[in-house]
Amino acid sequence: MQQVPDTMTATERRASIGLAGIYGLRMLGLFIVLPIFAIYAQHLPGGESHLLIGVALGAYGLTQAILQIPAGWLSDRYGRKPVIYISLILFAVGSFIAADASNIYWIIIGRVVQGAGALNAAVMALTADLTREEVRTKAMAMIGITIGITFSISMVLSPMLNNVLGVPGIFALTGVLALLAMGVVKFVIPDPAITRFHSDTEANWGHFAEVLRNKDLLRLDFGIFSLHAILMSVFMQVPFVLQKDGLDLSHHWYIYLPVMLLAFGLMVPPIIIAEKKAKMKQIFMLSIFLAMCAQALLMFGQNSLWGVALGLLIFFTSFNVLEATLPSMISKIAPLASKGTAMGVYSSVQFLGAFSGAAVGGALMQFVGGNAVFVFAIALLLVWLMVASTMQPPAAVSTKLYSLEEMSGAQGVLLQKQLAQVQGVREAIVIAAENIACLKVDMQGFDEAAVDKLVMKGA
Repeated sequence: MQQVPDTMTATERRASIGLAGIYGLRMLGLFIVLPIFAIYAQHLPGGESHLLIGVALGAYGLTQAILQIPAGWLSDRYGRKPVIYISLILFAVGSFIAADASNIYWIIIGRVVQGAGALNAAVMALTADLTREEVRTKAMAMIGITIGITFSISMVLSPMLNNVLGVPGIFALTGVLALLAMGVVKFVIPDPAITRFHSDTEANWGHFAEVLRNKDLLRLDFGIFSLHAILMSVFMQVPFVLQKDGLDLSHHWYIYLPVMLLAFGLMVPPIIIAEKKAKMKQIFMLSIFLAMCAQALLMFGQNSLWGVALGLLIFFTSFNVLEATLPSMISKIAPLASKGTAMGVYSSVQFLGAFSGAAVGGALMQFVGGNAVFVFAIALLLVWLMVASTMQPPAAVSTKLYSLEEMSGAQGVLLQKQLAQVQGVREAIVIAAENIACLKVDMQGFDEAAVDKLVMKGA
């Protein structure tokens, strides 16, 4: 078998762009209220409780964390698109409930329903169905980049849209966009020829024990939990800080726009150094430390808009670097057979962190005071720094996928043994049932020609 060039076909490109758009749209609906919600919610009945505001802000994370892996399994059984349709309908219904909410309790219900529209795993599985192994990493990268861009855009758009539509109008708009997205799923994204399980992108019940026993993976899970807990706690307090410093809510984008643009640019050099120079752990540790410094600056410099802006710039630069390097480290550390499961656990813990951070931030503001939010963030980052310091530096490896023609289980076992002996191959697995070979290879010294020859011979 000739290995297919790793260039996307027109169909793969259309599917990847469409699915990245669907994923990004949903994340926009969750992110866009972050910079404005706490100030808006305090004027609602029940909003005098910062704890309830925090629960409302992060409630989507709880149902998302619980349901996203089961939603992926349901998509294996009932089809990707039906699960995505149901998820978008739930998200739209939750958005409309929040838009029409007359008190904080109905907003909590709306956010819970939004989170129940857990389409992430189904979107990833459909992406795998619609792309060849050789280009799947590119497709997943497109989704990842879209999430990052969506987050940055939402920080800037939020105060602007609030000035025109108000928070209820923003919730309603995201509901309408979710319904329109169903048309994109129907008419833009192709129907997969075959729907099957993909071990590189989906969680497998049989691998949970292995993943949950892996101390290095648990360290990274703790990291993404902490990162999103801190992010949500920040948005419980920072809007009030900016308002106290004399910046009207409709003008908060004056801060967020330059901060997000600069942070997006500043994140690039550290990521390149981490990946290309094999300095992943060093960059990782430095980013955690800088995030901790940023929280201290936000606390001690909160009476100055310049101090707050600098604190946010350092925090979001560190946040972007950590958000990009954590999945890469999961991929490098997780055993090939359980990579999809490791990513599923990681993603669920991320959303659990979002809920926990918002709720804890709200409780601290109500019962202790606003500065307690920054103390909480600093303490959590310090614990994370200590946890991360004990991990082994991840190997300088990358993952490569090869499509195979049908072969017997015995042929697959033989090919796996042969691939494992090739120079530069750290780990090899052949999954005959999925017609793929997956390799974890050194970034330097990998004999790709030998692998190509074995793969063609195996076919």
